[in-house]
Amino acid sequence: MKSYLVLTLIGKDQPGLVESLAQIVAKHHGNWLESNMSRLAGQFAGILRVSVDQDKADELVTALDALSPKLRLVVQRPAPGDDGSEASAPRQAVRLSLVGNDRPGIIRDISGALARNQVNVDDLETECSPAPMASDMLFKANALLHVPAGMDIDTLRAEIEKLADDLIVDITPAED
Repeated sequence: MKSYLVLTLIGKDQPGLVESLAQIVAKHHGNWLESNMSRLAGQFAGILRVSVDQDKADELVTALDALSPKLRLVVQRPAPGDDGSEASAPRQAVRLSLVGNDRPGIIRDISGALARNQVNVDDLETECSPAPMASDMLFKANALLHVPAGMDIDTLRAEIEKLADDLIVDITPAED
């Protein structure tokens, strides 16, 4: 029987961190299923999901813990039989692209609007960059969202646009 592990990790960025993780996972006959990793402010941060035979899971976790001088690691073990693939209520995947003047609280406001509409955020990338020909900073976000089936996307777009006069919001169907 397979065991699934979700690993979150953070540490000072340096060459070879991903390779160290991959070597340990492979050595313990684990399968690297999916991941999302980034470098931010000189730090390496990531999340990944692996499957491993249940009788090898503890050995894999112990081996990963040995990376602790390089990486802080948190291991989450989903409930037995929960591989994350079961479906809940029917949902539609959409992509959100958003641009507006940066300000404190923008993520709080956007995530609040999404939560009120029962929208799940599957993936979110944000950045701030200088506005062309201005001294202001622009906030940019791209996200993969899952909205309740049958939700009126125009209504969701309008609710997000109400958060600030300068927000440009684009919501389009996504291919999962």
